[in-house]
Amino acid sequence: MSSKSPTPFQQSVYNFLLTIPRGQVVTYRQIATLLGRPNAARAVGNALHCNPDSNRFPCYKVVNSAGHLAPHFAFGGPNIQRQLLEAEGIIVKNNQVDLAKYQFRPQFPVPNSPAIS
Repeated sequence: MSSKSPTPFQQSVYNFLLTIPRGQVVTYRQIATLLGRPNAARAVGNALHCNPDSNRFPCYKVVNSAGHLAPHFAFGGPNIQRQLLEAEGIIVKNNQVDLAKYQFRPQFPVPNSPAIS
């Protein structure tokens, strides 16, 4: 967690997390693309690592492009991400989520998503 105020991009990432329905996940690149910065997947990961409120902004719902969980989940260790996803009914097998089944695919533009300046 970070004590600094989030940047506008980081805040957009956190706000996007609030749009992910229960029982669904997204990828780092997907968030970056939906926020208008398709080459910023690493910046999304950095924003999640600095999440100011992991209870409010569900960063555990973000997986890599192959559906793999974060190897170093920042909020309680790697098993916590799996437990949080499973609590939402998402099946995790070998630390991987089936994106064909669980990936959130919002329409463009994302409703209630803040504009990126």
